[in-house]
Amino acid sequence: MTPTAYREFAPPPGLEALVACVWISHDGEVRVLPDACVDVVLSGGRLLVAGPATAATLAPATPGQSRVGVRFRVGAAGAALGVPAGELRDQGVPLAELWGSDARRMEDRVAAAEDERAALLALIGGIAQRLPAPEDADHEVRRAALALARPIAGQDDLATVAASARAAGLSERQLRRRFERAVGYGPATLARVLRFQRFLHRANAPEAAHAPLARLAAEAGYADQAHLARECRRLAGLPPSALLAAGAAPAGERPHR
Repeated sequence: MTPTAYREFAPPPGLEALVACVWISHDGEVRVLPDACVDVVLSGGRLLVAGPATAATLAPATPGQSRVGVRFRVGAAGAALGVPAGELRDQGVPLAELWGSDARRMEDRVAAAEDERAALLALIGGIAQRLPAPEDADHEVRRAALALARPIAGQDDLATVAASARAAGLSERQLRRRFERAVGYGPATLARVLRFQRFLHRANAPEAAHAPLARLAAEAGYADQAHLARECRRLAGLPPSALLAAGAAPAGERPHR
């Protein structure tokens, strides 16, 4: 998501195990980039679930209306929403299709809020009532996802996935099956998305204002600048230089979480 008029806040106490952040945006049309997370968003008066993305999408403008959202942690969406996250991949699904009348009542409360902050609080409150206990999340998948977020220098994708499976105490087959439910896609795809987000984090750091793409690519874990260019076109639909010129900023979970 581009940084213009976008504000992000820490999750309320008690929700940190499943929720990465909550946010408010005043943007018009927004290029939403893959970030390995799933959001529940009020957009145009409707509550939508933005599923785990494997390519960029354009969120249409909502003139005169703010967007508010709750972003689940990587690997938490399946437990949080009560459906396999793989069923939401690359989709925007009305929350009512998942939660029925509860979602419709929540949608009415959020849409009727007097301002954006009240709308966000109503959204958080409604989601908090439906969230499972933190211990119901797939903690082995979470450990594997964190291992993928911190790859070893010089290690290729296959070795990184194998290492993440060992970190979770699972076979690679078990890991893929459980990733489909908890994350929405397999560990190899997650590794690509997280690496792309590392590139965006590094490119947006103040000290990287004039850094060459080749250096940013190496720091993010790409084999070389050409590898970065291929993956950037695949995930964002633009070459790296054009993406950064458009003001692309990282999203998802911050690396330290």
